[in-house]
Amino acid sequence: MRSDPNPEPGIAVAGLRKRYGTTLALDGMSFAVRPGLVTGFAGPNGAGKSTTMRVILGLSSADEGTALIGGRPYRDLRHPLVHVGSLLDAAAPHPGRSARDHLRWLAHSQGLAAPRADRVIELVGLTPVARRRTGGYSLGMRQRLGIAAALLGDPPTIMLDEPFNGMDPDGIVWMRGLLRALAAQGRAVLVSSHLMSEMQDTADRLVVAGRGRAIADDTVTDLIAAASTNRVAVRTPAGTHAAAVLTRAGATVAAATRDTLAVSGLPADRIAALLGADAVPFSEVSAHRATLEDVYLDLTRDATEFRAAEASR
Repeated sequence: MRSDPNPEPGIAVAGLRKRYGTTLALDGMSFAVRPGLVTGFAGPNGAGKSTTMRVILGLSSADEGTALIGGRPYRDLRHPLVHVGSLLDAAAPHPGRSARDHLRWLAHSQGLAAPRADRVIELVGLTPVARRRTGGYSLGMRQRLGIAAALLGDPPTIMLDEPFNGMDPDGIVWMRGLLRALAAQGRAVLVSSHLMSEMQDTADRLVVAGRGRAIADDTVTDLIAAASTNRVAVRTPAGTHAAAVLTRAGATVAAATRDTLAVSGLPADRIAALLGADAVPFSEVSAHRATLEDVYLDLTRDATEFRAAEASR
């Protein structure tokens, strides 16, 4: 695959608003997807992710705001697969058509040479089943076919919705490598996913959506660093006593597990000194290293529309 030596800006979303009846699906959604980076797009159900992606691809219209690909709206793109490749629905191909025929038809519709279909089939690992009808494909195979279609026009911008769905462990490792390689070629890559562990391993930036707008937009490194700052894990069999001592000293204390406290507001060395001075037994006092999942849950705590009751022990 080649990369455009002078890539256009990727995706620019500005002030999108969209209402379905009484439901406000988008409420000023704004963010950018820059060339050379994998940008994750996450948020709880109903946050506006799918609507945003549909507006970007011209499948839905916004009441207000703009969504541009390389500086232009999707409707103005001639042969759009050359400008942006997308995967929104892995079940889209006709089940009676082979992967090769499906991709060759797409290539013809976009003015692309037929051999390009075989190239992307090889790239996603579907060569052994390329002539098999897609109706017999597993979800993981359909995902690979959808990614092949997204790459067909060798576009500078890629947008994938839940590409890890249906992938086995080998497929997940392959997907991580593919996304990083696409960004390294200078492409703008937007990946929507609920799997924060995969986003932590793959994305350079993360946009978190909540109630129709972007509630966070930063590098993954900075988001994790901010969530890790001034948080200390204390392992002690005397949780109640330890919490009382630390609370009196001005800390905020919460139970993390049965024998571990999450403490903020005091550095680790000060916490150890206070517990030692009050003869509170403890086996560990360590700075907390947040995960991207921790960051996500904190950011979306007030933006989750559906929340189940916590299971009892």
